[in-house]
Amino acid sequence: MPAAASASPPAAARADEAAVGAALADVARYGGFFALTVGGPAEGWHPVGASYARGFADLARAVAERHRAPEPRVGLSIAHLGHVARLWSPALACVLVHGIVPDLAALQRADDGPALRLPRAAGWHAAALPDPAGALAGQVHHHLRAFAAGPHLRIAHRLLDGNAASALAEAARALLAAHPDRREGLTALTADLLGRPPLTGTGRLTGADLAFRRRSCCLYYRAPAGRPCGDCCLTARDGGR
Repeated sequence: MPAAASASPPAAARADEAAVGAALADVARYGGFFALTVGGPAEGWHPVGASYARGFADLARAVAERHRAPEPRVGLSIAHLGHVARLWSPALACVLVHGIVPDLAALQRADDGPALRLPRAAGWHAAALPDPAGALAGQVHHHLRAFAAGPHLRIAHRLLDGNAASALAEAARALLAAHPDRREGLTALTADLLGRPPLTGTGRLTGADLAFRRRSCCLYYRAPAGRPCGDCCLTARDGGR
């Protein structure tokens, strides 16, 4: 299991299991990376920490084969980008829409793919926390650290940080499309999260629609059918500043 965040949220801020479960079920309606399974049979799942300890090798290999990537690190980067999107998306949505920071410490991964699961719902009321954005960041960042510490192929940690920032920005853009009335709060929260290590300096928001320009590349363009992504430094007209 990944190491816990450095500062645990106060016990008094704990939310009822039913409330957290309802919040996660509701944000799953956005589809894609927002879907996080809660409960159900344990068969077919394993602690995500075990995947980190193995360097996410199985998923990276599967992704590389699917994209016919010429370099194993391309598969690893794309697998990482999808994984962090599955971390940020439901967590950010729960905070924005329901005022709940989900507890991701017990996260599990499907044996046969990238889907994530929580054995039970747990979390905190954001309004009862001294630093809600910090609590949200902590829940995701300890997974980022555990992934980066795995015995995977040589890949720049700053590239992984850029992936995490890109995934956060894309989650925020999807939420903005669904909740345009929450633009101000969502923009402030996203900017706050992007300003916290290790995401500091990974890129910048470039417009009111939460468009993001990263300072690194996820390497997808190196796959035969790949191309630079919309937020990639390789497509920046301003030089990625």
